[in-house]
Formats: sequence, structure tokens, C-alpha cells
Amino acid sequence: MVNHRNPLVTHEAVYNFEDDATGVKAIIAVHSTSLGPAAGGCRALRYENYNDAVEDALRLSEGMAYKNALAGLPFGGGKAVLMLPANASAPDFDRTRMFETFGRWVQSLDGAYVTAEDVGCSVQDMQAVGHSTQFVAGLPARPGLAGGNPAPWTAKGVFLSIEALARHRFGSGLQDLVVGVQGLGQVGFALCELLHEAGAKLLVSDVDARGPSLAATRFGAEIVKPDNIPTVAMDIFVPCALGGILTEESVRDLKASIVCGAANNQLATVAQGQQLADRGVLYAPDYLVNAGGIINVAAEYLGETTDSVETRVAQIPARLMQLVRQSEAEKVATNLLADRMARDIVASGQPSKVA
Repeated sequence: MVNHRNPLVTHEAVYNFEDDATGVKAIIAVHSTSLGPAAGGCRALRYENYNDAVEDALRLSEGMAYKNALAGLPFGGGKAVLMLPANASAPDFDRTRMFETFGRWVQSLDGAYVTAEDVGCSVQDMQAVGHSTQFVAGLPARPGLAGGNPAPWTAKGVFLSIEALARHRFGSGLQDLVVGVQGLGQVGFALCELLHEAGAKLLVSDVDARGPSLAATRFGAEIVKPDNIPTVAMDIFVPCALGGILTEESVRDLKASIVCGAANNQLATVAQGQQLADRGVLYAPDYLVNAGGIINVAAEYLGETTDSVETRVAQIPARLMQLVRQSEAEKVATNLLADRMARDIVASGQPSKVA
């Protein structure tokens, strides 16, 4: 079942789908297509209600529009949210059928939206999506070409950004700096490995105890309770879980000098960006530094090489530092400046050129 196009003030379209056979509902939000097809991953989660799922899709798709714009990609912003039913984890639940059905929904949009994996999805899930549509990436890589799990590329872009911010703020590398990583999924754990190799002292936290336990064993990380990590003394806070972690209260209690992580929509509201700036905390806009994954997805979809992904991901910290310097010169919070830049690119209809 499909609800027809539902335009919103800030989005080109929001599509609603439901599969009676599996009980799965989906929202595909298309923020903009002025730069190209709306590209963004599919998030598969249990949501409390429909409104929460819609809000997630709307915020994430807008973030993807800004992310793709600042990364210089010929894509607009979109996002899909799958509302998993209560029996989604049952042994007899047909996950393959669910993603094949989702693929048909993507196909019905005639290329307006290109999907890939996000939270709750895998390369194997995208292969199932690919049974029903050609508008999908995040598939197994072919020799010499981009593809596969985008998480390592996301982690690399964030790591390079953390390095650049540490040099800017502390005048040194990461050796012996205390770095707190919240959320040890694929991206967060890969980041821990990179940070450990760079000599950082790790604090780790996750609602699932397995990730922190493994990080403690492999990297000598100190485990912190999930609710406590934003308030623990550290040099750099790295949010890699779900969004909305930087609230008025958590920013007030934050003891880090830098915030730079992979999670989308880290700020509860745009006001928290100014609040961080007022406290002297250097904040890296999430959609700028976590663009490595979509860079890989875009390169795969366009048939480009792994080398092209490497080059583009390596450019992320330079764009970040350009933003930071302009923010300091204009005395404008980094999130507000990044939003302004991204909106200007989207409005222009022309992908930005990156050095």
C-alpha cells in the first residue's frame, strides 16, 4: 500500500509504504533533488510510533542533503526508515522478503531516491534490495571499484577530522589524549581501532556491553556507563550512537574541548551549536565529518574506483578546517555556518567543487 506524494515545506516529498504480509512500514523522505537523485541510507529500527519514524526520516534526509552538498557529490538528500514490527527478530521472520519489498518501493520512485545500508542494515540486506531495484548501493565491491560496507570509510573520515581538530586545538597529535567514544557499532568500533593506533586513551560506552568489553580487551579502553559518558572529563567526545545526544543539559555538563563524531543529528536543536561555541567547545558538524560512507556509496553507484573514494575522504579534514577558520573569523557557530554553506549549494543546483 502506498500513500501518494506528500510535499512538505522543507522537503520535496515524503512517501509512506506498508506491507500487509510482513507488517513492515516505511517512510522515504526526499529532501531535495536539485543536485541529483536523493541519496541516503535505509535505517531499520523499532520505533515507538509513526511520528517518531517520520521525524527521524525528515531530519536524516535533510542532513543527507547537506552532507552530499558539502562533499561535492552530484546527489540530493534522501533517507528511508523501515519501522520493524514486533516479530522482526523472530526466527521465522522473512528478512529477505522485507528488503525485497523495500526494493520495490524504491523502484516505484523511478530513480528519485538511491538507497544503501544504514543503522540496522547490512550488505546482505542491500543485496536483497537489489533483487527488486537498480537504485541501490552498498553492495559487495567488485575488483578495483568502490563498494561494500561504507562504515570503514565513515570511520576514516571522522578519524582524520579528529586528528585535524586536535592539532588545531592542542597543537599536537592524539598521543595520550583522552577520547570518549559513545556507541561501538561498526563505525564506532573501527574508530576506536584507529584512535588506539594513534595513541589515544579511550573511554568507551554502549548500551550493548559486548562492544565496550571487546574494546577494553583489544585497546585497553576504560568502560563508562552510557548515561555518564558525556559528563566524564575527556579531551575529545566522539558521539557514534543515535542522534540528539547534545541537549541543553548535556552540553552544560560536557567536559570535553572538542566534539567530533559519526552520529547523525547530534544536536538536539540548532541552539546547542551556539551553546557549545559559547562554552569554547570546538564542534565538528556531523554531516561534514561523517561523509566517508556516502562518498563510498556515491562512487560505487557511479562506477568509480576505490582510489577516488580514498582521495575524497582525505579531503574531509581540509573542508572542516576551512569551516573552523571561517567560523572563528566571523564568530558564527560552526553548525550555523555549515548549514548556510550547504543550503547555498543546494539552492544553486550545482555540486560544489572540492580541492
